[in-house]
Amino acid sequence: MAKREVATHYVGSLLGFTWTFIQPMVMIFVFWVVFNIGFKFQPVNNVPFVVWLTAGMAAWFVFSDIISGSSHVIVANAHLIKKTLFHSQILPIVKIASALITHSVFLLLLLGLIIFQGMPWSLYYLQSLYYLFCMTILGLGFGWTISALNVFIRDVGQIVGVILQISFWATPIFWDIRIMPDAIQIFFKLNPMFYIIQGYRESFIYFLPFWHHPLQTLYFWTFTGIVFAGGAFVFQRLKGQFADAL
Repeated sequence: MAKREVATHYVGSLLGFTWTFIQPMVMIFVFWVVFNIGFKFQPVNNVPFVVWLTAGMAAWFVFSDIISGSSHVIVANAHLIKKTLFHSQILPIVKIASALITHSVFLLLLLGLIIFQGMPWSLYYLQSLYYLFCMTILGLGFGWTISALNVFIRDVGQIVGVILQISFWATPIFWDIRIMPDAIQIFFKLNPMFYIIQGYRESFIYFLPFWHHPLQTLYFWTFTGIVFAGGAFVFQRLKGQFADAL
């Protein structure tokens, strides 16, 4: 189902799956020009900005894809809900699987940039799988909640889009959290995606283990556990009414 969803997304396109490479490359190039060349921004330890930026964007855009796609996944598959005996809770998981396919493109671009910049390689790259697991659990919890609510309140999908736009600029993706006063940094660190984006950069660039931030790890998993359990509860309570609402 995930493979079919990705294929459907590019049906009728001359370049097909190639757009999966073109879109992130253009996005990275634009941000690189604006913030590195225009604003002369340099991340910590003078890491090449394009690598630092791509590591953060790789984490954010797969999460954004999961959340935005999950909001409409039940409505888009109404025929499965109404006509067959189908375990609807799998649909947000299908969305995650399809998002991971495109996420692999971002990771290939990141590794290519690391090689091009002559940066060192490390087994810490494998640690990114831990942060990817963190993100999928968080995304699944949100996905279950959002997809279930959107069946009954169609404004949910639009609200999610607005929240994602605000969150993109409020998350340290293309700016360093150190530019903020210490008293304000704590509020940005409450964003669970800060833990993921920081983790990607520490896996591919700074080579720090995930247990280097025990309090952040504890906070993230507490928050994620609540979101995951809450999402499962909401979906379970509402899924019996999907067919009538659709």
